[in-house]
Amino acid sequence: MENNGTTAGPARRARLGALWLLGIDLRLTILAVPPVLPLIHADLHLDEKMVAALAGLPVLLFGLAAVPGSFLIARVGARRAALVGVLLVGITSCLRGIGPSIPMLFSMTLLMGAGVAVMQPALPTLVGQWFPASIALATAVYANGLLVGEILSSSLTIPLVLPLVDGSWVMSFVVWGLLVLASALPVIVFASQGDRGAVRAAARWRPDWRDRRIWQLGLVQGGAGALYFGCNAFLPDYLHAIGQPSLTAAGLTALNASQLPASFFVMLFGRHIAGRRMPFVVAGVLGLASLAGLLVPTAASIIAAAAFAGFASAFLLIVTLALPPLLARRDEVHLLAAGMLTLGYTLTFIVPYFGGTIWDATGRSETALLPGAIGMLIVIVLAGTLKFDSPPLPH
Repeated sequence: MENNGTTAGPARRARLGALWLLGIDLRLTILAVPPVLPLIHADLHLDEKMVAALAGLPVLLFGLAAVPGSFLIARVGARRAALVGVLLVGITSCLRGIGPSIPMLFSMTLLMGAGVAVMQPALPTLVGQWFPASIALATAVYANGLLVGEILSSSLTIPLVLPLVDGSWVMSFVVWGLLVLASALPVIVFASQGDRGAVRAAARWRPDWRDRRIWQLGLVQGGAGALYFGCNAFLPDYLHAIGQPSLTAAGLTALNASQLPASFFVMLFGRHIAGRRMPFVVAGVLGLASLAGLLVPTAASIIAAAAFAGFASAFLLIVTLALPPLLARRDEVHLLAAGMLTLGYTLTFIVPYFGGTIWDATGRSETALLPGAIGMLIVIVLAGTLKFDSPPLPH
């Protein structure tokens, strides 16, 4: 049980495990789409705009549904809201392929994104309730789960899942959805008594858009997202444009695999990082340097630069996610988190789109790096404005 900000051994480990599983659920079903896009494209005759919409819908919903997620947290508590999100993600993933039909695929993808959006403000709230003295560690744990979820579905769908389901993209969605539903059990078993306080605060669910912290954290999170999603979106075409198409697989692997070390780094050194400005500045400078490295047309430079970009973006995401439970009162974490996520994911959606528009207009391949550069400049500038009302809590 939790007592004055601490959680005893077995219960602490169990709750960390539950957070890790919830983190996996944030991305597991979403990253199951890219590996089977060619199959979906062929079966449903999607054009490229529809393919782009299918990939981008969940990210857009992360922002649009964050405030409704805050409303649900205020009404039923963070744990129950997370459970609703898990069930919605798992069920809609299983239903995406019914038909198969385009309306079903898109409507269920929309609802799946909404389920993830409900979970995202719930997790920082649970961190504040379950681990008020270990916020950086607990945040890094569920962020590590998020990254593992990305890797699992994106890397195992083709070699493992599709052979098990006779090459059916429909059934591959069912497999990943059932795994998400199975993870609901530890959320139910390891319930937090802290939910009761959240329910009593039912009237408080709208973020206060006059709160400068929402704008600061949202823009910083959006800047980190612009670096990561911008690199993922444009790196393959950029490498083709500069005559290095053979580096595409290695570059994307480096970009995504380097995120895991960032989560382990925060787990180990989170108590020295949480609530301090300088790590944001250093990570922003590292992100800019990585983009400069991508301009050097050698294999070693490109792969190393992609790895540093992934590390910087993941590090910024984790330390930003740790801030709502660190800065806000326990019954207001969901408000700050929801506002931050709304702004952050909206910016994450807009900035890469802007970068693609500039590339189309100018025809210059280096403009593919513009979204990430804009994002890192936002991080560096705003890092100096972040204010922490109290020193970081001890680990």
